[in-house]
Amino acid sequence: MSQQAQETQEPEAPHLDFQGTTPYEDYVQADVLTHLQHTRSEDPGEMVFLVTTQVMELWFTVIVHEWETAARALREDRVPVAIDALKRSVRELEALNASWRPLGQLTPAQFNSYREALGEGSGFQSAMYRRMEFLLGEKSASMLVPHRGAPRVHAELEKALHEPSLYDEVLRLLDRRGHTVPEAVLTRDVSLRYEPSEQVEEVWTALYSGDSGDELARLGEALTDVAELVWRWRNDHLVATRRAMGAKTGTGGSAGVAWLEKRAQKNVFPELWTARSHV
Repeated sequence: MSQQAQETQEPEAPHLDFQGTTPYEDYVQADVLTHLQHTRSEDPGEMVFLVTTQVMELWFTVIVHEWETAARALREDRVPVAIDALKRSVRELEALNASWRPLGQLTPAQFNSYREALGEGSGFQSAMYRRMEFLLGEKSASMLVPHRGAPRVHAELEKALHEPSLYDEVLRLLDRRGHTVPEAVLTRDVSLRYEPSEQVEEVWTALYSGDSGDELARLGEALTDVAELVWRWRNDHLVATRRAMGAKTGTGGSAGVAWLEKRAQKNVFPELWTARSHV
């Protein structure tokens, strides 16, 4: 066959005949994923709400994986690996935050049309989101209570509660690199919520006043990117909830908008923000 004939030959058809399920299905488990939607009302909008919420859960899972990867790398003094994981999580947080778009303009009437289907279900009961919060230093033993009926999930959350947060690992790294992190911070009970420290603020101030290309300064900026997007997530959640249900009590008996407003006021990795006032 001439070269010209070879170049114009039709490409071979893909392999279509498999003994069992396709390799794609075996890897992605698409058939499982696309049959997990069991709506409880006749309203067509419930499917959008359900799928969007399930997509959020998948993003929570990926982000937890990235932050655990970063925490492990920091323990091993592999800062570039940690920064890479944090940068990946930034792109994933952007995708997570975009998940609010299908729900962000729900009217009260639209939400009410299937709200009863949720029963006592509420986002604050999400175990994977709770693991995200624990990695950010937002620890609370009381948040394990809703999961007592699911032994595996409860055990995973209890383990996460008593492990150092991502920020704890950052501060331990700073101390190993010769920066003065208070002993009380390094030896604190990591099962409790992290509280800001003036001395830690001074460490970040010094780092930000130096070489912006310094490895630890770049780590600080990667963490700040994460913190900013977490703040945006909380605010988008607040706005979507306020638009859909106003100031009514949230599903699951939560305080709804009032609780979300309180959460939106909190900074993640607080000294990374306050230190900027002193540079």
